[in-house]
Amino acid sequence: MNLKRITFGNGCFWCTEAIFESLKGVKKVTSGYMGGRTEDPSYKEVCTGKTGHAEVIDLEYDPEEITFEELLLVFFKTHDPTTLNRQGNDVGTQYRSAIFYYDDEQKQQAEAMIKRLTDEKVYNKPIVTEITPASKFYKAEDYHQNYFTSNPHNPYCSVVIQPKLNKFAKEFTEKIKPELL
Repeated sequence: MNLKRITFGNGCFWCTEAIFESLKGVKKVTSGYMGGRTEDPSYKEVCTGKTGHAEVIDLEYDPEEITFEELLLVFFKTHDPTTLNRQGNDVGTQYRSAIFYYDDEQKQQAEAMIKRLTDEKVYNKPIVTEITPASKFYKAEDYHQNYFTSNPHNPYCSVVIQPKLNKFAKEFTEKIKPELL
């Protein structure tokens, strides 16, 4: 199996991890931090916005099962890429919309997707997603990993994450792992 890697910053990693873990072809999702100045930052430090890191999910995927373009569509349709440093009630640079790419092909495809979505007028405002070369990835603390699965009764999970998953499932049903349907 020839796995590829991409790192997305699209708001709170608890929400985005749950979405991407459910996709066919996605083999591993790790919540963490990327794009900042501080070595080995903690969640508490990243939450201040002073480290420069974004909350991200680092994905390993099988391009024979899911294409990079499909991952980009899920990325763009499951958060608001038109709000600078904000996703819903989460505000700060740590919640910015970002694609941290690992090769020129990923960069070109991400730029092409933004152009396509802009040309199709999918959003009422300009897309502000940053497209940046991947830098050092720092895995988030263990309690952040598989957060939704591990904390299904947490109010945040039922009020914020579950509705996002429900909306996602309606639009991307054919891409969801069969055991999750």
